[in-house]
Amino acid sequence: VERSTITYNAAVSACEKGQQWIKAFQLLTEMTAVLVEAGIVTCNAAVSACEKSDEWEQAIHLLVDMGARCVEANTITYNAAVSACEKGCEWRQALQLFGDMADRRVEAATTTYNAATLACE
Repeated sequence: VERSTITYNAAVSACEKGQQWIKAFQLLTEMTAVLVEAGIVTCNAAVSACEKSDEWEQAIHLLVDMGARCVEANTITYNAAVSACEKGCEWRQALQLFGDMADRRVEAATTTYNAATLACE
């Protein structure tokens, strides 16, 4: 099987569904090593894998790392990261991310508002 962004997207998405955040990280690292570009789909799946695995710190790390990959975070990225913080009872981090969205002109969705609100409860 040829290594491409599409095949890696599928693999990282499988990691997301299986809550395998470490494997998702490994695949992102491998992509860099074999010079396959990680796009928004790949990064969003990796952040979601962290969210589903209750790894809020790793979700934030990936969000920050996206800038180094020249991939701009979008609503889906922030939804997953804010939700990860909510699950980790990290309300300060959730609100910080919510503020970052506004600063970067990323539109918040109902899911984002809900996760940020639940984080503060």
